[in-house]
Amino acid sequence: MSKLLIVGTLAFDAIETPFGKTDKILGGAATYIGLSAANFGIQSGIVSVVGGDFPEEYLKMLNAKQVDTQGVEIVKDGKTFFWSGRYHNDMNSRDTLVTELNVLEQFNPKVPQDFKDAGIVLLGNLHPLVQNAVLEQLEVTPKLVVLDTMNFWMDIALPELKEVIQKVDVITINDEEARQLSGEYSLRVAARKIQAMGPKYVVIKKGEHGALLFGEDQIFFAPALPLEEVFDPTGAGDTFAGGFAGYLTKTKDISFENMKNAIVYGSNMASFCVEKFGTERMQNLTKEEIFDRLEQFKSLTQYEMSLSK
Repeated sequence: MSKLLIVGTLAFDAIETPFGKTDKILGGAATYIGLSAANFGIQSGIVSVVGGDFPEEYLKMLNAKQVDTQGVEIVKDGKTFFWSGRYHNDMNSRDTLVTELNVLEQFNPKVPQDFKDAGIVLLGNLHPLVQNAVLEQLEVTPKLVVLDTMNFWMDIALPELKEVIQKVDVITINDEEARQLSGEYSLRVAARKIQAMGPKYVVIKKGEHGALLFGEDQIFFAPALPLEEVFDPTGAGDTFAGGFAGYLTKTKDISFENMKNAIVYGSNMASFCVEKFGTERMQNLTKEEIFDRLEQFKSLTQYEMSLSK
């Protein structure tokens, strides 16, 4: 069975949107990635850190979905990473209210022996030094390394981030981050500049407006599915990345043509994530729901057209 190594946060979130607010709930990049990838029948494992306040039931829930958590360090006398944010009415912008790094501040990742030969590695949104430390522990060169990052690391750790970018095959960022990293407004030019930094492929996420995949002189676009209700965008990008990497791990095909499929599968998974607060929707997702929505994506994007001059 193919293996996917996931590096990222297991965390607590407190979220406020125009549709309501939550107290502390389960969140974190690795949580969303793991729950998304779990739908592809693959062997996946998480490398992360939590405090003694992190409920064991959350780890058991992940294990029940065949997500290995032996790489999750538990600091008994520490507190788990906590983030709180408030979304604006457009649901595309938000204000961070609270960020408490807690145990994440001193995190030294340790990759379990079982996953040092993972075929695909997904470096979730963490400090570039942590991401690089994971790559240095691998005993077999992965078929594919996917990096997810954000503007925060571009602001405070750009040299370290660029060092990691040199070592990865795919980078996934949103359009604002692509422009910041490249210094270019045109996403096509931005992608080309980012590719020159190391990655062969660049995935630019545009939220409700879909996602772009850039390869060598090739571009693919997949729309986001228009939804009747969006309750909480938190974790949608991570869920997308989990679907993208999960599909590639399952199919063992990392060609540009198959990455186009992976983009659609990632967009499909993300469309579920936003329908409930936190991870609730992803925890209760069924294979039938996933397939039915894939059919919707197919009908949305495929059409017959005769061309004439």
